[in-house]
Amino acid sequence: MSLLDSLLSGLAGAAQGSSTQGTNSLGPLLQIAMQMLARGQSGTSAGGAAGGLDALIQQFQQAGMGSQMNSWISTGQNLPISPDQLTQIFGRGQMQQMASGSGMNVDEMSGGLANMLPQLIDHLTPNGKVPDSGIEGALADISRMMPR
Repeated sequence: MSLLDSLLSGLAGAAQGSSTQGTNSLGPLLQIAMQMLARGQSGTSAGGAAGGLDALIQQFQQAGMGSQMNSWISTGQNLPISPDQLTQIFGRGQMQQMASGSGMNVDEMSGGLANMLPQLIDHLTPNGKVPDSGIEGALADISRMMPR
């Protein structure tokens, strides 16, 4: 069907493979990932950059994991990232804060995000780059499809 449908289908498979909760974790994981992409994490840039994907890219680069992020944006193969690497990037406290309202513990959430982020960013950056229109439109479409 649409790119959005294929994305959600692929993400459901990623969530099912990474969590004992299966697709029940897709909603909270996707919401966390979308929040990360929509506004970035607080404190990601000393200069007060715009946030969103740019801030996330910067955060990965500062943690020495820019090659993973670059592979997700490019048209080539997506490099994997481990839950421990995500915890290194965001910090245990930030991960606990993100997990607090999700109904998952930090390990479940980081495992799910490690499977979901590469696919999500890859789908949101067709042709190996951030679309000129940005990713906000795609995030809004995904948000409207989320169960409330």
